[in-house]
Amino acid sequence: MGWRCASKIDYNGENRAKPYMDALFDLGRKPPTTRTIALQVREHGPESLDQAQRRADEARYQEITCRSALNPVQGMPFNWTLNPYRGCTHGCHYCFARRYQTQFELGPGDDFSSLIFVKVNFPEVLRRELDKPSWMREQVALGTATDPYQPIEGHYKLTRRSLEALIAGRTPVGIVTKGPMIVRDAELLAELSRVASCTVYLSVPTVDEDAWRALEPGTAHPLQRLRAVRKLRDAGINAGVLMAPVIPGFTTQTSKLDATIKAVADHGAAFMGANVLYLKGGTKDHFMGFLAHAFPHMVESYQRLYAGAYAPPEYIGTVRALIDMLQERHNVNQRVRKIKEQKHDASDDEPSAPEQKEFRW
Repeated sequence: MGWRCASKIDYNGENRAKPYMDALFDLGRKPPTTRTIALQVREHGPESLDQAQRRADEARYQEITCRSALNPVQGMPFNWTLNPYRGCTHGCHYCFARRYQTQFELGPGDDFSSLIFVKVNFPEVLRRELDKPSWMREQVALGTATDPYQPIEGHYKLTRRSLEALIAGRTPVGIVTKGPMIVRDAELLAELSRVASCTVYLSVPTVDEDAWRALEPGTAHPLQRLRAVRKLRDAGINAGVLMAPVIPGFTTQTSKLDATIKAVADHGAAFMGANVLYLKGGTKDHFMGFLAHAFPHMVESYQRLYAGAYAPPEYIGTVRALIDMLQERHNVNQRVRKIKEQKHDASDDEPSAPEQKEFRW
């Protein structure tokens, strides 16, 4: 399907004097670049993206092209990240990636979950980068700023095709997702485990249904995610659970933590990690607005607890001590130690997820 006239500006940022000429010669026009879209949103707002296709989930999907797939990062336990999508229909109110929307002149609120950028050439660009003689097959992290298995992946299959490129490039990967769709790619993940290494982290902050409905409105049921962990383990994949963030007042009650950690153990997770919520920038603004609207009685407590980006060390230490005790009760820690004794690849011992450095790949 050809590309229609985008809006008031051309893909090169120039004013269009003759829009009808674009229609005449619009034969398979390439999607705009990330930079072009950023300029358009800055000048005319997100409503000007009239190419963005609205689907059944009511989100709009804007196809774009990217110049690079491997994104270099600093200060993390890995040097490269991969994100074939930008924005996420999971719409988790605590998601740290919300604050990155400001780079597009977009707000961290509804735009994050209702306007998704799809990098349609991502797998091909990644394959070219991995084919370069200079590529050293370093560990990459997939899904650090947006979920690679959000529902639209079923249509575009960018993540699946990226896994095929990683297999061809024998490049180790760690994947973070809330999407049970990952079981679709179990055979690719197993192959990647054989030729390099692959670790999967299913994010399951809680199995409490009230907290799940309030905090993660667009995600699959927590038990569905845990069943995905079981299926991946049965396929021989190193898959575990990231119980993060632990959210004060929502998931920190002993009974809720106990139920979640027990469910993690019951579903055969190879490992489990957890960290307490932190709030920065646009994410903090959005989360506090969410509380003011849905849970106004919690606002004052959160303002005290999160005077900065992180809860006080004493509070974090207390929560972590409780989690450690429950992990021991349900034999999760022993399972982690057993894996470390069996695995000898140094990349498997590195800390994981970008914003939770204490957790280990």
